[in-house]
Amino acid sequence: MASRILVVTQHFWPENFRINDIVEGFVADGIAVDVLCGLPNYPKGEWYPGYSAKGPFTDTYKGARVWRAREIPRTGNSGARIFLNYVSWPLYAWGALRRLPGGYDAVFCFNTSPVLMCWPAIRYAKRHRIPLTNYVLDLWPENLYSVLPVKSRFWRGVARRVSDALYKKADRLIAMSAPLQSRLCARTGKPPAQVACIPQYCEDFYAVPLPDAALQAEYGGHFNVVFTGNFSPAQSLETVVCAAAKAHETAENLQLLLVGDGMSRPALEALVQRLGAGKYIRFTGSVPPADIPRYTALADALIVSLSASPDLGLTVPGKMASCMAAGKPLLASMDGAGAEAAAAAGGLVSAAADADALTANLLRLYALPAQARAAMGDAARAYYHAHYRRDVLLRQMEGFILKGEAPRT
Repeated sequence: MASRILVVTQHFWPENFRINDIVEGFVADGIAVDVLCGLPNYPKGEWYPGYSAKGPFTDTYKGARVWRAREIPRTGNSGARIFLNYVSWPLYAWGALRRLPGGYDAVFCFNTSPVLMCWPAIRYAKRHRIPLTNYVLDLWPENLYSVLPVKSRFWRGVARRVSDALYKKADRLIAMSAPLQSRLCARTGKPPAQVACIPQYCEDFYAVPLPDAALQAEYGGHFNVVFTGNFSPAQSLETVVCAAAKAHETAENLQLLLVGDGMSRPALEALVQRLGAGKYIRFTGSVPPADIPRYTALADALIVSLSASPDLGLTVPGKMASCMAAGKPLLASMDGAGAEAAAAAGGLVSAAADADALTANLLRLYALPAQARAAMGDAARAYYHAHYRRDVLLRQMEGFILKGEAPRT
């Protein structure tokens, strides 16, 4: 009989999160999957076409059954609305647990923000005495402070105690990097055998370039530096914009393409306008993940950035793997584990939020001959094949969730 996994995640298809592909991979490997998730409204807080506060509350996706719970949408992305979104879905999801058919061998929580997302997973796993694995993508409460400016020591203490209590209640944890694994072991008291280090892979299609004549006609003829993904404070995209504007003073053919959307977009557009950089810093809007290779095919370099935070330095962004897979030179503006991975892959690395250092790296890359840049792209793709292959990391995840088999390091 096939193994059965309940996946708990507030964010799921048609929202663009890697859990979509993980679920597809589980199903392809013969695992029966049910997903408990929210109603799609991320990142703008607007209901996706075909969805509203009235549902639908059941779906199917690539062979998985989907059960949706209500949530208060993050309309406008104000602090108050994000807070309401964070606390509403776990409460509605707890009420939706009774709708699930049951019979699962394990529960798997894909735990982006908020940490409260794992609470209904904990409730279900404990009630039915099945193991819960929590994949910690955003470390809380540290990640909270990149979105909501919580200054009160009292409330910070409350957030820390709640986060630690929830992490401890999981039977197993997955960390995306060795430093995060060590931090979670220290905070929960769990042995390393219960806290696996499994990096975020990327979908295979990122490694297949898709040259697009229409995009080439619109954006070609420039030295294109491309960022893809979510626009949030954690990405520190103001650093990227300021560095591109400064570099453009010397490298007049440089163009920055920002492919994506998110809560920081209005502020970034205002910054570009103040800098008078609208002709060479361009917003393309959000595109489906499978279309990203159309934009990376245009790129002379790909950029990944994070804000300056010792806690964000524990993580390796998921988009790092997809940038490496594209086989283009990599620029990284970040600290810690992500910076180390980028450097090991032959990328140019500058400290988080250091616009001057990123400017210098942009100009250095711009001045390199095409052959040297091609060699950097080859090194990035080789690192991807060695460390971020989808099939290998999916098997590790399945073995840990269902059998507690920690991957060998």
